[in-house]
Amino acid sequence: MASTASFSPSPQARTYTCSSRWSKPPKLNHKFLFSSTSNSLFFKPSHSSSTHFPLSLKPPPEPVHIPPLRDSIQDNIVENSMNFQIPMSEFHLITPQESASRIFIQDPPWIASLFFKGIYKRANQELKLESKEIERRNYNLLRRRQIKAETEAWERMVDEYKDLEKVMREKKLAPNLPYVKALFLGWFEPLREAIAREQKTQQTKKHKAAFAPHIDLLPADKMALIVMHKMMGLVMVGNQDGCVQVVQAAVHIGMAIEQEVRIHSFLEKTKNLQKKKTGVADEGGLSKEKEILRKRVNGLIRRKRLNEVQKLLIKEEMKPWGRDKQAKLGSRLIELLTETAYVQPPLSQLADSPPDVRPAFRHRFKAVAKSPGQKIVKNYGVIECDPLVLTGLDKTAKHMLIPYVPMLVPPKRWKGYDKGGHLFLPSYVMRTHGSRKQVDAMRNISRNQMQKVFEALDMLGSTKWRVNKKVLSVVESIWARGGNIAGLVNREDVPVPDKSPSEDLKEIQEWKWSVRKAKKINQERHSLRCDTELKLSVARKMKDEEGFYYPHNLDFRGRAYPMHPHLNHLSSDLCRGVLEFAEGRPLGKSGLRWLKIHLANLYAGGVEKLSYEGRLAFVDNHIDDIFDSAANPVNGNRWWLTAEDPLQCLAACINLSEALNSPSPHTVISHLPIHQDGSCNGLQHYAALGRDSLEAAAVNLVDGDKPADVYSEIAARVHEIMKRDSNKDPTTSPNALLARILVNQIDRKLVKQTVMTSVYGVTYVGAREQIKRRLEEKGLITDDRLLFTAACYAAKVTLAALGEIFQAARGIMSWLGDCAKVIASENQPVRWTTPLGLPVVQPYCKSERHLIRTSLQVLALQRESNSVDIRKQRTAFPPNFVHSLDGSHMMMTALACRDAGLRFAGVHDSFWTHPCDVDQMNEILREKFVELYSMPILESLHESFQASYPALTFPPLPERGDFDLLQVLESPYFFN
Repeated sequence: MASTASFSPSPQARTYTCSSRWSKPPKLNHKFLFSSTSNSLFFKPSHSSSTHFPLSLKPPPEPVHIPPLRDSIQDNIVENSMNFQIPMSEFHLITPQESASRIFIQDPPWIASLFFKGIYKRANQELKLESKEIERRNYNLLRRRQIKAETEAWERMVDEYKDLEKVMREKKLAPNLPYVKALFLGWFEPLREAIAREQKTQQTKKHKAAFAPHIDLLPADKMALIVMHKMMGLVMVGNQDGCVQVVQAAVHIGMAIEQEVRIHSFLEKTKNLQKKKTGVADEGGLSKEKEILRKRVNGLIRRKRLNEVQKLLIKEEMKPWGRDKQAKLGSRLIELLTETAYVQPPLSQLADSPPDVRPAFRHRFKAVAKSPGQKIVKNYGVIECDPLVLTGLDKTAKHMLIPYVPMLVPPKRWKGYDKGGHLFLPSYVMRTHGSRKQVDAMRNISRNQMQKVFEALDMLGSTKWRVNKKVLSVVESIWARGGNIAGLVNREDVPVPDKSPSEDLKEIQEWKWSVRKAKKINQERHSLRCDTELKLSVARKMKDEEGFYYPHNLDFRGRAYPMHPHLNHLSSDLCRGVLEFAEGRPLGKSGLRWLKIHLANLYAGGVEKLSYEGRLAFVDNHIDDIFDSAANPVNGNRWWLTAEDPLQCLAACINLSEALNSPSPHTVISHLPIHQDGSCNGLQHYAALGRDSLEAAAVNLVDGDKPADVYSEIAARVHEIMKRDSNKDPTTSPNALLARILVNQIDRKLVKQTVMTSVYGVTYVGAREQIKRRLEEKGLITDDRLLFTAACYAAKVTLAALGEIFQAARGIMSWLGDCAKVIASENQPVRWTTPLGLPVVQPYCKSERHLIRTSLQVLALQRESNSVDIRKQRTAFPPNFVHSLDGSHMMMTALACRDAGLRFAGVHDSFWTHPCDVDQMNEILREKFVELYSMPILESLHESFQASYPALTFPPLPERGDFDLLQVLESPYFFN
């Protein structure tokens, strides 16, 4: 029997419709019937109930609503212009005894085809409209939540503390609170009262203080909370033994107050508009007033009048306060905090002595190094935090308020310097760090010139993320057990050695060194624990969201960054491990392959330098370990912990095991971003600029059987130099002994960071510190003085080896530095425009001290002078210029991926997409690299310098090689 039946059209073709005498027909299961006696096709509706379904045959007077047909028809009807084919599974042989309640169709089958097609099309249209309506409602709901998060964060926390106070008064004891909240609750009321008194005092004073106009712009309770949270936030991230410089604290607090004043002013303005509209001011009903306010805000948003609302905010606060006003207000608020915030040990630690109540914060002057490793330069005013405050703080950091969180709706599209990003929180397209020249350049540039940059940032901001709950669960389990694995910091401090009873000066000196070292480690651990808690608190908050977004902006060189500071994909292995694309796509055949390669790359340890076939073989050889890691990550063999990026490796193990356990691996949906990383990307850009074939081959701009590894090549050169030095006589060669100690410690990891940052202008001091940290990790040199000397020697040898291999890159770096020196000598900052039209102005000017008298102390604020820093303009230009080029390449790739329908995320020189789309993204990023460097970049830069400074003479362009850029298109390991 054939699998389908075919029917020829009848010459007596007529069109019929089924009409019903009720508005809501019962749910039908439709069945095609075939009579063996008459060779006729029937259509029989069957009912779940005994209700009759009266049908009549007549010409259609007008269209009627017919419910969508079920899958049995939709999936099995195959239309053809002349044939109407139906699977035999839909046929039923009618016996003579069977009921005759059926419709006999003699018309051509293509009429039925059109009939069903019309119903299906109409049903689809209705479904699409309904889906759009649901999406619109969901979007508006999320948008309202986002607005509340941006405008009511402090207000909600004020209400929370008021409720806690009420509970405390009613029960005559403090509630059982996390440590940091218990501290805040104890400080909240005294600080609020002190601020309220200060506000009243300044209102009645004849000679008002400099901060008087600003201290009254917020309610005292909201201001108190901002001061407490900002101060504790600074203490948590600082590494200076619980101390924060007064200047830093005062300005940060002043900035936070100014930002909240802008939002508060907007809300008050909206409230006044609502009152004028209704003519009613219900002073007693605060909740009702808030509800009216919310309705007004939501109404403006629904009617897409966000720009109008933002204008209200701008009118309310036309000019920024400036650093002086911020610092003066911040200083007075800090002073009030030091006067009202107290702390005491737990009762269990007190013997028979009276309670030891002491200030939580003290203002004093302390000798502080200008930068780590340097000698003491001067005394700074600091706010010192009592050790009792720090105790347990890192365990409850999650209760700190984080105003900037990932957005629930896509960010506003960028349209100008301060137009885009968050809905209400202040957002700027560039992080200028107060550079007036850069701000002016951004404000004066036309929107058309910046269009591609804006579109690229919008593309990055439109990528929807979600929390990988399986990985987060593993992280929470490890963190609860004390951390110290999977890259998580140890939650316990190292013990500080007791003082030696010996009077020997050498032993006393060693004890002091060990105490200093232990305290330094504990400070670093404290800071890392706080950072981990903040990251996890954001992950916990967002884990039940369907998805969220990261608005992006730029640094002054044109590199893109997410605006959320804690949990984002530019951060650590922890963040990358718990983040994934909210949108999933089927793996496909190529996606499964790239998922395996991705897992091998994350495992690293040299595996990432194998050929693709070698990496695939590595994964296949460890398939049992991968399954075990996915099924039992905490209590199993924990193979994933041996990876260089353990949490990302775990996420890949879980995804791969899901695919391989599926009967159809290629159809498994993957949310995992697959990374394609450049091979020492800075040197790749220099090789493309210089067209040097040898350098291009060293950084994978040409095809090869396996990836070229520039770090291993440099390590081999360094090893060769040290081996030569180690054979020399120590009496005549002071480096011989150091070479003998280091010669067997030279490996790829030791030199990698220095090589990577060499093209970005790493100094000898920077290289020394990088290598010193790697030698510390090896742990073979325990004497600190010998460690320092060995790092000095290794840094010199590494930089010399780099200069030997990358001569063309060094030539371009020197040319760029010389051009910058010529410009800076005329007291001008170096300016250029990136290939995408972004204006860049190097912000390095000599700073001048600006003294302001505050209630705490005289503060020395640094501000930009009119004199440029010639040395920094020269040394920073080569790395900044290359950063602007790699930022351009990333944005060009982002735009092309958008046009191709790919989901894309970028981390400087690492491009991410779904596994199934990696091949297409690889093709795009290579094409865009060739397109970028097919432009006369150095020639255009030289011409722009000569046009801007016609009286100056610039050095001629450096010589370049004959490398063919088109080879990049065929290089499999260019990004891999």
